[in-house]
Amino acid sequence: MSGAQSRLAGPADRPEGAPYPAPPPGRAARLADSARRIAPLAWPVFIGQLSVLAFSTVDTVLVARHSASDLAALAVGSAAYITTFVGFMGVVMALAPIVGQLFGAGRHADAGRQLHQAVWIALFFAAIGCTLLVFPTPFLALANATPEQADKVRGYLLALAVALPASLLFTAYRAFNVAVSRPKAVMALQIGALALKIPLSTALVFGVPALGVPELGVLGCGIATAVAMWAQTVAGYALLRRDPFYGAFHLGGRVLDAPDRPAIWAQLRLGLPSGAAVLVEVSGFTFMAIFIARLGETPVAGHQIAANLVSLLFMLPLAIANGASTLVAQRIGALDASAARRLGWHGVVIGAGLAAFNGGLLFLLREPVVGLYTGDAAVVAAALPLLAFVAVFHIADAMQTVAAFVLRAWRIATVPLVINATALWGVGLGGGYLLAFDPAGVLPAALHGARGFWVASTVGLILTAAALTAFLAWTMRRQRLVSPGGSRRPDSQAGG
Repeated sequence: MSGAQSRLAGPADRPEGAPYPAPPPGRAARLADSARRIAPLAWPVFIGQLSVLAFSTVDTVLVARHSASDLAALAVGSAAYITTFVGFMGVVMALAPIVGQLFGAGRHADAGRQLHQAVWIALFFAAIGCTLLVFPTPFLALANATPEQADKVRGYLLALAVALPASLLFTAYRAFNVAVSRPKAVMALQIGALALKIPLSTALVFGVPALGVPELGVLGCGIATAVAMWAQTVAGYALLRRDPFYGAFHLGGRVLDAPDRPAIWAQLRLGLPSGAAVLVEVSGFTFMAIFIARLGETPVAGHQIAANLVSLLFMLPLAIANGASTLVAQRIGALDASAARRLGWHGVVIGAGLAAFNGGLLFLLREPVVGLYTGDAAVVAAALPLLAFVAVFHIADAMQTVAAFVLRAWRIATVPLVINATALWGVGLGGGYLLAFDPAGVLPAALHGARGFWVASTVGLILTAAALTAFLAWTMRRQRLVSPGGSRRPDSQAGG
């Protein structure tokens, strides 16, 4: 182990981008110690992800004040885009644990080569995703969209099809930087993109008559997102080429490496089940919006506000999951499995505790918070009952997210996919449909409509969190080491 890896470095004295070493032998494994190590990696991810979420929050607030029709189109269009994007994002994000292990092992040049291969993967899936967004007929059919609403959704998704390649390329940049303990570089660009997005969306949604800019409504949001995402991605590329930090990875002064079949396959072997698991998780939630759209503009508008608030809360456990996963992957690369196990468990505990606090706080303040989104009394009345599920929903969501990320750091993704599909699609989405629409006509009216989807989704998340946490416990008892080169020792075959 190198001197940098063996030295105990705290947040104040550790150089940015250096892997976090484990505590020296004999030091008590304390939750506070793990929190101090996770925090410097988590808070920039948290701020950066808040900036990303602010894209949709800004759009929701602006469009809600523009018209209920555009807000309903935004809900359907956002569900279609997120369902398309997140699965591919999950595939590209498989770069993070691979690079984290290589970085922990001191194999910087190999980590840089992995980034080049992730770019090819991002471009391939961007081509598929753009096709789905340009031809969104399946999403429109599921939502039973009216002709007027369908036209608005198509325009919005066409603009997002332009944004998708930039989003996936930036995902590779983000995964690489988080894996090498440099999340601040990502955060700065995400904040910059938001600073561009806010005034541009405002101008395009409501128009600027003095400049000849017409009111574009929801279409203006899509155009603003495309401009901001490409600006962010170009800036990230410039930093990779010019920042001296990346010299050890040999990223500057060279063209993109040719596709390397073994390296691409190694990423896909982890990324495909990871991406599918993320797709199951998010689509189970976003398809709620598509089905709820059948109930009318007011129910789907209320759901859109509740969904946005849940997404806002989710950013903190997602940041904890990223920080814990990075540390676990680096400790695996440094051949320190005991520290990897300890940091993983502590990440789950920290994520669940923070989720309990924040979920309860939102429940107590739900009325004034919803009032920030809209003054429409009907939409407020539709949104408020849904927030009664937030606290339990959010705790379960936090636990399953951190557990899944920690398992991914050990390159285990297939079992989490099976768990997600069974609980979130089978119980959450399937059960929600039965409750909301009650085709047999035997369920109480209190479970009909949007509330039925939220009840079933909460139960599905609880089952997912319980199963993933139990599987993580079983894995940690068996898992000793994954070699940074990608091959597993016999005692690490935990079933991933």
